[in-house]
Amino acid sequence: MYSQMKVLFLTLVEIHSIDERGIYQDLLRKFRDEGHDVTIVTPIERRRRIPTRIESKNGVTILKVKTFNIQKTNVVEKAIGTLAIEHQYIWAIKKHLSNIRFDLILYSTPPITFASVVDFVRKRDKARTYLLLKDIFPQNAVDMDMIKEGSIIHRYFLRKEKTLYQISDTIGCMSPANLDYVLRHNPEIVPEKLEVNPNTIEPISFMYSADEKNEIRGKYSIPEDKKVLVYGGNLGKPQGLDFLMETITATEDDKIFFLVVGNGTEFSKIKQWFDINEPVNARLLQRLPKDDYDRLLAACDVGLIFLDKKFLIPNFPSRLLSYLEMAKPVIAATDPNTDIGDIIEQARCGYKVLAGDQIAMQTAIYRLLYVDDLQEMAENAVKLLRAEYLVEKSYRLIKRRCGNV
Repeated sequence: MYSQMKVLFLTLVEIHSIDERGIYQDLLRKFRDEGHDVTIVTPIERRRRIPTRIESKNGVTILKVKTFNIQKTNVVEKAIGTLAIEHQYIWAIKKHLSNIRFDLILYSTPPITFASVVDFVRKRDKARTYLLLKDIFPQNAVDMDMIKEGSIIHRYFLRKEKTLYQISDTIGCMSPANLDYVLRHNPEIVPEKLEVNPNTIEPISFMYSADEKNEIRGKYSIPEDKKVLVYGGNLGKPQGLDFLMETITATEDDKIFFLVVGNGTEFSKIKQWFDINEPVNARLLQRLPKDDYDRLLAACDVGLIFLDKKFLIPNFPSRLLSYLEMAKPVIAATDPNTDIGDIIEQARCGYKVLAGDQIAMQTAIYRLLYVDDLQEMAENAVKLLRAEYLVEKSYRLIKRRCGNV
């Protein structure tokens, strides 16, 4: 019989409420609903001018730690903030959570710089530790030419990565390719320490009539009579979005329309491209509130995933879950190392394309819209979500590993 646990979740994501929707919020809400005592440690950047504070909300405790600006700031402050955050977290935990003994520490990458925080609480409380591996750093930064391989900073972060893996009782990887990569490049890790624990969500259903979908499209000036292929999410270098713009240019079928929604370091570059080229078959929107984005996504036809072809690590973007949740077939244009495209094709809910291969991209679009039964593909998308990516799965895996306390 599993006992109820005191769970500590460490994150760089700003979490304001357990009732927000997201892969971490959904998982923590599941722990709360199963009767566990959940505490979240989350950053609150100094630009907000709010001091470190602790609050109880919707059945969980949230410790908001004042940090340097880490997101959307200059490289120097981002670097300082990333290095300083573990000391700020340890100080806040000592001050505000000294009277709580945790049974389980959950944490995700990024960042890898939580190793000292995890180790401090682990030793203090004799707690179990579970890493949700969402990002393989620093290799991803090397792939994107952000860090030089073999440099001092690269070697520093490699040591941090090794330490984080070493102090983790269990490492949950997003996919089989993810797990295989970690084992190949970290032979000192006991294989039994790793398991596949993918991104998971608690899905909601959006059932709109054709008229309602047209009304939603009209709100954003999206044609009602075209098949809409949507890319939603981060617009950054890892996505290799030049290929998205090449695809918009190469697609001459006037029954197809592209929608790009998001924010990120490449947004201004993409907006400039839209301003100069004024494509008649595409529209760019800045990031929308989650509920508005979900409604807009429900009114589209196909979801798009892009990853830079230079990646050596097998990424597995969480935006796949949003597409599956909204019953959207998917085209994944990626590097050859990720298995996200293989999983989509095996489930018969989309196609994989090697990033940069425009002929293959146009073939995938044509097959999906003119050869396949789009409704059947949409149903298969939902089946894949329910078979592999429900939050119950992640919760069950973590409890099996860490529930006997």
